[in-house]
Amino acid sequence: MDLPKTTDLDVAGKRVLLRLDLDTDPYPNDLRIKSSEETLDYLKDKGAQIVIIAHKGRPGGKVNESLSLKPFQPIFNRWGVEVKENLRFDPGEEANDEAFAKKIASWGDVYINESFGNSHREHASIVGIPKLLPHAAGFRFQKEIENLSRVFENAKHPVVFLLSGVKEDKLSYLEGIKKFADKVLIGGRLPDYMGDEKLVSVRSRGENEQVIVGNLTMDKEDITLNTIERFVKEIEMAKTIVVSGPPGKYENEGHRQGTERVFKAITALSAFKVAGGGDTEKALQVLRAAEGFDWISVGGGAMLEFLVKKTLPGIEALK
Repeated sequence: MDLPKTTDLDVAGKRVLLRLDLDTDPYPNDLRIKSSEETLDYLKDKGAQIVIIAHKGRPGGKVNESLSLKPFQPIFNRWGVEVKENLRFDPGEEANDEAFAKKIASWGDVYINESFGNSHREHASIVGIPKLLPHAAGFRFQKEIENLSRVFENAKHPVVFLLSGVKEDKLSYLEGIKKFADKVLIGGRLPDYMGDEKLVSVRSRGENEQVIVGNLTMDKEDITLNTIERFVKEIEMAKTIVVSGPPGKYENEGHRQGTERVFKAITALSAFKVAGGGDTEKALQVLRAAEGFDWISVGGGAMLEFLVKKTLPGIEALK
């Protein structure tokens, strides 16, 4: 995908609006913060004046000090940056208001999007500002596109997609996922949202079924042993694997078995392995499985939307 690159921009001595994803806790080792460092280092070396813009939480267009971005300022001080306040304190951000976009744009001379995880949203700081300033994709943003594209461009088959977690809206991507995945394994709380489908035992599902809906334990906090075995069997045949969400409530040791055994099977495999989403990342850290993956995306919903639609509003805005 031919997007304008950060290296194409004249940033020397310029005010650079850098859109980051700070919808997280202010810890320097957080993936979303670490992933911005290459772009920050480059801009600092070029003598740019860096202005970070971002949002946190859902304040509903009102000031909420508990969602302030002030705690992030010390993390970025070594790059000499200014962290602006939470964009969502103004209703114009989520409304993609043109006047608000112009206000933000007045803070900089050029714009760089390093917030892949928010680029599925048509908000002022994602799609409005690129219309007003010279712009480019950040280094991490480019790598997200390159790595995720490998799932559907010249991918090695079978492609196995683990769709899990607790957010019901993930199921809206199922039909799109079926277009490029050979097998879709559904775990987490998602089977509970699928009506009669959840009642069919994994034992009775044929070898050629494309979608395998896991059975849940009585408390619905994990997948059953039969489901674990079936999922592992499908995973062991994969050449490309995508993980979106943990199969069970891994935070609780009593409900960790599904996630632990499935992730262990994935990391042991010689395949191209991708994972994405905040819950997935946390589960990988808890189970010390992150190093077994080739790419961990900073996007949850953005990763799913990109894989299904092959683009995002934030990508189109940069073209």
